[in-house]
Formats: sequence, structure tokens, C-alpha cells
Amino acid sequence: MTSIETLEPRHVWKHFDRIRQVPRPSRHEERIREHILAWARERGFETRVDTTGNTVVVVPATKGREKAPLLVLQAHMDMVCEKNADVSFDFMKDAIQLERDGDWLTARGTTLGADNGLGLASSLAVADDPDVPHGPLEILVTVDEETGLTGAAGLDPALVRGRRLINLDTEELGAIYIGCSGGGNSTVSIPVKAAAAPAGTQFVEVAITGLRGGHSGMEIHLHRGNAVCALARVLRAASAAAPFALARIQGGNAHNAIPREARAMCALKEADVAAFARAAETEGQSIAAELAAADPEMATAVKPIKDTAPAMDAASTRRVLNTLLLIPHGVEEMSVAVPGLVETSSNLAAVVSRGAAVEALVSVRSPIRSALDALRARLYAVAELAGGSVSENEPYPGWNPDLGSEMLRVTRSVHERVLGTSPELKAVHAGLECGVIGEKLPGIDMVSIGPWIEAPHSPAERVNVPSVSTYWKLLVAVVDEVSR
Repeated sequence: MTSIETLEPRHVWKHFDRIRQVPRPSRHEERIREHILAWARERGFETRVDTTGNTVVVVPATKGREKAPLLVLQAHMDMVCEKNADVSFDFMKDAIQLERDGDWLTARGTTLGADNGLGLASSLAVADDPDVPHGPLEILVTVDEETGLTGAAGLDPALVRGRRLINLDTEELGAIYIGCSGGGNSTVSIPVKAAAAPAGTQFVEVAITGLRGGHSGMEIHLHRGNAVCALARVLRAASAAAPFALARIQGGNAHNAIPREARAMCALKEADVAAFARAAETEGQSIAAELAAADPEMATAVKPIKDTAPAMDAASTRRVLNTLLLIPHGVEEMSVAVPGLVETSSNLAAVVSRGAAVEALVSVRSPIRSALDALRARLYAVAELAGGSVSENEPYPGWNPDLGSEMLRVTRSVHERVLGTSPELKAVHAGLECGVIGEKLPGIDMVSIGPWIEAPHSPAERVNVPSVSTYWKLLVAVVDEVSR
């Protein structure tokens, strides 16, 4: 396994190396929180934890900076847990295995956790590095960011006293993020009825694999394939060649990840298997050709399996496939105000058979509440046509850019002076905790920065190692500047 102990900045990589060894799936952050608290206790830092599990570490100012205004460095504890199907890995027990490829650091068949492990590592490094001058700090580390910003949503406002904040959870060096999308999750429940498989039935598995996936906010505009959508198309085409009954279906597992793989178990007459397979594979090849420029590795496979489970009746099979084909996925609207920015989108994130229903998880994003509500209303319409239902969470708010922000002025000025380039000012079509924190703490002044990270939320996640040094140089210079 790759060693990162000798990389610079040393304090950042030291902390990241420790963090990657601590299991930290969303909603299971107990061990990483204890790691942070133990680190704080060793240094005599005050800590505060709210009932949600969000944690603040209070770091005293360095000598001469005691009167500076309080600054908040903010990151989240959890990581998206995605792995390749052929990789044996338990995210509840195992340490991330690192691999180096030139200037890039990645993980062996799993997500790397640079999102947001490097943000967490750099916030701790600011406090640990004696060469970083700073005023009084609050290190705010939230839980459960990746499943819908629920940690930030449960933040006790009394936990945070600072009103200037640097969020460390973006993935583009050379940019300062000053806005983000709002969003919410909906689960469409499609009722199904079981029917016993007649004699002579053969079960087959249809699998869609090889897609790149990715972050459903950051990469929805790249037109990568969605394995659930592709599987629905393949099954619909196969049904015209050979009638079948759907037994089970599963694909995707995270609301903010574009599904990379999906599988269905189907029951049909043994004599129809060859025709079914030909039709499924032909449609799969057509979809692969459509996606070739953006997602060239899609594969469709059909194989017989041994199964005796009840399958759905014909009406249920049609209802599931039709509903999955109707659920919107992809970019709905582009922003007119910010050229190149996705404004509204939908991600058909997961599907799973669950008892007497098939459930489809859909993540909708938009900074405009009315547009978000309108797209979610379409899901109710689809569910009603299918005789199903929808459950949904309360959407998290967006973060409206403030071009008059003092934190933006300082960060922009430091970027130009220290890095020698003018930063791009950007908003992101993804949920940053800044939107929720801004609602919890009215008047807080925020910016968001980060190193160069690619393909977060997928096993292809990687971080550009030299970019971490550049990002660190910017971060410590901004911390220095705002504490003078």
C-alpha cells in the first residue's frame, strides 16, 4: 500500500492517513468523532457536541492573535461508501487502502474519502502546525452530510459562536465557491403482486455494469449512463421478444451517486431464454453506443441462475418497468444567470425490491424552490399513474451568492496575491452545508474552497497530490489574513 507520510504539507497528510484508517460511513460516525475528540483532549482543546452528533473543537489563538474575530473551519465526518463489485471490503471495519498513480492518490477499488477527509484533515492541521498563525478558531465537523446534509440540518445554533466560516468541501482548485443548490429526496413506491412461477420456468439475471457513476450534483451534466435507467430500457426491449416476470430488481445505493450497476432477476419459459438474451444484449449494445463518448465501458450480461422465489405477476412487471422509464433523470434546466451552471436536475439514484413494493429513490436539486417543488410534483404524478405513493424529506436550502461578502473579498485578494491568479467565483449544483448553516446562523459570512478532487462518490475518486499543497497555501494565508 502507498505511504503518504513523506508528502507535503506534512500535517495535512498525517491527519488524512489517520482518518482513512477510521471507518466513517454516513450515520456511523461514532469512531471518527471519538478520534477527533481524543485529538482535542490530547491538546487541551475545549469541545462541544450537540444532540445530532455535530462537534466543535475550540482552538485558542496563536500568540498575538488573541483579539482577532472568531473564525470557523468547517468539514464533515462521513464519506460515501462505494466499491467495485469484485472488491472485498467492509466499510464498517476496514481501512481505506491507498494507491499512488503519478500525481494522483486513489484507493484500491473503493471510494477514497478525500471528500471530505482532506477538509477534515486540513482543519486539524491548521491547529497542529506551529507555523500557521491564526486567531481563535472553531473547528466545526458535522455528521451525515452525504445522505442529505442531515447533520447540518440538525445543528444546534448554540454550538457555533463564530460568524465567519470557511467551508472545506469543494473539489476544484482555483475556484472560490459562493453558492450552492438546494435539494431533496423522494422515494416512489410501486406496489407489486407475487405470482408463483409455473413449471418449466428458468430464472435469469440481467446485469448492467461498467458505468462510471459519479456525484449526482457535480457530474449530472456529463451525460454519463445511469444503470437503473439502462436496465429498465433493456428489460422493456427484452419483454417484446420474450414475456417474463420480474422477480427482483436492485441498483444504486446512494441518493447523491449516479448508479453504476443494476441487476434484475427475471422468470421466463426455458424455451424463451435465448430470444430474451438476444433482445436484452442488443438493446444494451445500443445504449452503450449512445453513451460511448461519455461512458465507454458499459456492459450488459444475461445469465441463467438457480432461483425458486416467487416472481411478480404480469401487471406488476409492466408497472415497475413503465414507472422506472417515466421517472425523470438528468439535467432539467440550465441556469440563464450563471452560464454553464446546471439549475435543476433529477437523479434516479436507486431501485430495490422491498416486500410488496419496488422502491425508487430520486434526488432532485435546484437553487429555486419553486422549480424543485415542480419536479418533485412530477414524481407524485408518475406514482399516481402507477397506483403507488411517494414519501419525501424536507428539502435543504440553497446558498445564495453574496458578492459583497467580506470573506469573499479577503479570500479573493489572498488568492491573487499568494497564488498569482484570479480565482473563478462559482456556484455548485450540489448541496453544500453552507446553505443549511446559513439558514441556522443568519448573517454568517462564508466561502468554500478545496483541492482538486475527481470522481467523488465513486471508486474512481482521486485527489491531485500537488493541488493539496497549493490549496493548503491558500487556506493558511486566508486564515492568517482574517486574524490580523
